[in-house]
Amino acid sequence: MLVTADQLLAHAVGDYVLQSDWMATEKTKRSLAAAVHALTYALPFLFLRPSLAALAVMICTHFVIDRWRLARFVCWLKNAPWPGAKSWLECAATGYPPDRPPWMSVWLLIIADNVMHVAINSAALKWL
Repeated sequence: MLVTADQLLAHAVGDYVLQSDWMATEKTKRSLAAAVHALTYALPFLFLRPSLAALAVMICTHFVIDRWRLARFVCWLKNAPWPGAKSWLECAATGYPPDRPPWMSVWLLIIADNVMHVAINSAALKWL
C-alpha cells in the first residue's frame, strides 16, 4: 500500500488547516464537535475523487479515532506486554506513563494518531 503525496496533503489540510480551535478542544468531549471535524476533514479528499464507500470509511473512522482518542490505546498496548509496563489507569491520558516527559507523550500520541488516519485512508482509497 503506497501513500501518495496528494493523500498526505489532503490529510494535513483536513486535520490541521481546516480544524478549528473549537473542534480541536471539544472533539474528545462532544460528539458534535468530532462529527463536524470528521466531515470537514474529508473535504480535501474530494479532490482525490474517492468512492462513496472510501469517503464513508474515512469520515467514520476519523470520527471514532478522534472522539475516543483511540491512539492512546495503541500507544499503551505497544508497551503493555513488556516488563515494567504501567497499568492503563496510570497511562490513560496519552497511553504513556506519567513519568514520561509530557512533550514526548503528546508528540508520540499525535504521531500514532496520524499514522492510524493515513493508513486507513490509504487502504480505503486503494481498495474501496
